[in-house]
Amino acid sequence: MEFSFDTIKSPVENILLKEKGSKFIGFAYPVENEKEVKDALGKVKDDHPKATHHCYAFRLGITGENYRANDDGEPSGSAGLPIYNQLLANNVTQILVIVVRYYGGTKLGVSGLVKTYKETAKFTLEQCEIITKELQSELEIHFYFNQQNVIFTLFNRFGAKIIDFRTEEKCTILAKLKTSEKENISEQLSEMQNISFEFFD
Repeated sequence: MEFSFDTIKSPVENILLKEKGSKFIGFAYPVENEKEVKDALGKVKDDHPKATHHCYAFRLGITGENYRANDDGEPSGSAGLPIYNQLLANNVTQILVIVVRYYGGTKLGVSGLVKTYKETAKFTLEQCEIITKELQSELEIHFYFNQQNVIFTLFNRFGAKIIDFRTEEKCTILAKLKTSEKENISEQLSEMQNISFEFFD
């Protein structure tokens, strides 16, 4: 089971490559879901309405299981796929890379396009800071007020962060912790009296 993945820390924009009069501009965005992919794509299209093509590839999910490559009118496989292959080569996910092309009057041919889209994507990713993100799980615990010290001690040991803490007759804490610690903290909690808990991924 995978507990972490590599992605980029922050967006990188306007990475320019010129080839035979055509301009290729690269963009990379960290994305959480398809809505964010759509929003980023919309923004780039709004910023470059006169561009000939807006080609892109994205990977979502811990192992990049949700992915797409789009040629946006370029010959099939000449744009989206070379961009996507750079995502694979860098082993990054939760990422969208867009390459905008302004046609410069000279045809590049399929092999020329493959090479230039690949190079633009590669160059764009080289400007990005790649980080490793730990997978997080959310945990909800219900317990009695007099048990809170024990709970807090446990949270400290496992590096859990409290998101929400409600005290009524019984206390409820919503916390986040590394998914890799899920099994260990579950074992400890199971041994305690009068506590109920559940995980949300």
